[in-house]
Amino acid sequence: MNTTAIFEPVGHESLADAVVSQVEDLIASGILKQGRKLPSERDLAEMLRVSRPKLREALQVLEERGLVTTQHGEGTFVAALTGQAMMPALLALYERHEPAFFDYLEYRREQEGFAARLAARRATKADKERISEILDENERAWQEQDAKASQEADFALHSAIVDASQNATLIHMMASIYELTRKGVFYNRDFLRTIDGTGEKLLKQHLELGRAVIEGDEKRAEKAAKDHIDFVEESFKLGIEQRRREAMAEKRRILSR
Repeated sequence: MNTTAIFEPVGHESLADAVVSQVEDLIASGILKQGRKLPSERDLAEMLRVSRPKLREALQVLEERGLVTTQHGEGTFVAALTGQAMMPALLALYERHEPAFFDYLEYRREQEGFAARLAARRATKADKERISEILDENERAWQEQDAKASQEADFALHSAIVDASQNATLIHMMASIYELTRKGVFYNRDFLRTIDGTGEKLLKQHLELGRAVIEGDEKRAEKAAKDHIDFVEESFKLGIEQRRREAMAEKRRILSR
């Protein structure tokens, strides 16, 4: 995300307060998400057309409010606002407890269906252009069989649709959930490709979802989002059953010796 174009010059009535207000609005609306690095102090001062002392004053207020953190030598970042979606102990438990994984999918199914419906209703021209560009990236990655690019385009599409919902709470909460998925906590996307074969079904699902949002078809968008999660769930059920059959077959082989 290029942050250089989202800040606007501020007036002169109360410069530090105006800077604070603008950054707070960007965070509250979900445009600036946790972990996002702000432009350098010099660049940000130029964008906002304020002096660096006034900018430092504003950043200090934001830091005192827990909205940004400054890392020496690294810069200023949006603070962790939603915290960890789950603590390490619970994540480890989820990895050992299959029913919890399906609870996670159930949660995502409803939230992503809701997000897709809102996005189809509320997406702006800029949102639609962004989604269209990501769909092109999905197709290009599939054609080139670039697994890493395909995964990044996957995450980008889901995030763009949630952003297009224009619901700040949903944006921040799902960003936390997607970060866990990105790290492979709940499942490895490569596994889905083994079920899917070439990954073509995943591609078609993403294209259907994105196009439904672009075309403003709320019911179709919601269905596409839920169908995608249903595919993930069914794939993993098939995988679990396949592992069970293989384990049983191996035991029979050992006994037959």
